[in-house]
Amino acid sequence: MLADPDTGHVVIDEPLVRRLVEVQFPQWSSLPVRAVDHGGVDNRTFRLGPSLSVRLPSAAGYTEQVAKEHRWLPVLAPQLPLPIPTPVARGVPGEGYPWDWSVYRWIDGDVAARTAVDDLTGFAVGLADFLTALGRIDPAGGPAAGTHNFFRGAPLTTYDAETRTAIERLRADVDPELATEAWEAALAATWTEAPAWFHGDVAAGNLLVRDARLSAVIDFGSSGVGDSSCDTVIAWTMFRGPSRAAYRATLPGDDALWARGRGWALWKALITVVATRGTDPAAAASAAHVVAEVLAEHRAISS
Repeated sequence: MLADPDTGHVVIDEPLVRRLVEVQFPQWSSLPVRAVDHGGVDNRTFRLGPSLSVRLPSAAGYTEQVAKEHRWLPVLAPQLPLPIPTPVARGVPGEGYPWDWSVYRWIDGDVAARTAVDDLTGFAVGLADFLTALGRIDPAGGPAAGTHNFFRGAPLTTYDAETRTAIERLRADVDPELATEAWEAALAATWTEAPAWFHGDVAAGNLLVRDARLSAVIDFGSSGVGDSSCDTVIAWTMFRGPSRAAYRATLPGDDALWARGRGWALWKALITVVATRGTDPAAAASAAHVVAEVLAEHRAISS
């Protein structure tokens, strides 16, 4: 098994995917395999012919998601207003690759992270409608927060120590008192609602666009059943002004849910700044902007 010495992620390329398909799914062995532009880091995605895709975890921490998606995506899909990935086949370790992997139906569309969205407010409303429908699906038996989704949907206390450490490490760049105040406000906004389905990683990279509209939602690896406040994070990472207001107005939830959402956004942005400020200035700057947005909103609400 080859691994990237910097990230620890398994090196996954077209020849490996081709060998896996030829051995395990010979009915598709004649189909061309092509790496997808910006095909992901946690999982790598490849086109398989015109109508299929192959998705492979790049590290052990993402492998539990394969079984979860195969179990639950067919249950969720008929109850949602937009397409989501459709599992077609499940591969097993082989050819030097150590984990289970998946074949899905290909979904056409451009990733929102790399596509101009002219009507961002309409986009936000469409996304909120999708997540509202997801949250109304019967959660019975669904996967509770755990290692499979890095504890999305669990109480924010899971990441309390990590967040406080990040605040301390960034105290020269971030107002530590204000950041701590915002974090503690999120912790105090206790989740009391019934568990509900959530996506867990609602980000521009997991949203597809066609004809300038939200057309599909992909990558349910962080999905689960629990506190859906983690699905509000995109309010500060992608939306702003009218689109953020429309997202909040359309998505169900009280002030406590949005306070916890600010906590999720703050945690992830802080640790991203810490992890990337010396290696990826663009990523660090983007995360620092999210920190500033969250803290500005907290200050406005608290004043």
